Amino acid sequence: MVRINDDITLQDWELSESFMRASGPGGQNVNKVSSAVELRFEVERSPSLTAPVKIRLKRLAGRRWTQDGALVLQCDETRSQARNREIVRQRLKDLICKALVAPKRRIATRPTFGSMKRRLKAKKVRGEVKTNRGRVDPDS
Repeated sequence: MVRINDDITLQDWELSESFMRASGPGGQNVNKVSSAVELRFEVERSPSLTAPVKIRLKRLAGRRWTQDGALVLQCDETRSQARNREIVRQRLKDLICKALVAPKRRIATRPTFGSMKRRLKAKKVRGEVKTNRGRVDPDS
């Protein structure tokens, strides 16, 4: 069981872990021990998360989201299988916590009258500078 916050707890049946051989540090140990962890969280079937949270989680997951609605996270950072399990579970927890926060709606605003005046004045000054860069008439 993985505890996300006071309200959300993921059950064991929602998560499945598989272990495989990892690349990276470990020397000859890499060829013998399956220390890399792949955590699969069945988001679509999960009763713990609400529909809007699932939608935000799907957007945050990106390529880690599968066709059947599962989130797949991998970790092979350390030589220890136990540490890799902790890291991948923390990543899942962080991702879900980020999906729990609803984005604020943007309120459209208008520029102030003074800022529009300043902008137009600056454009006019810049235009005059550019027009004065023309060729100089040798007769005058």
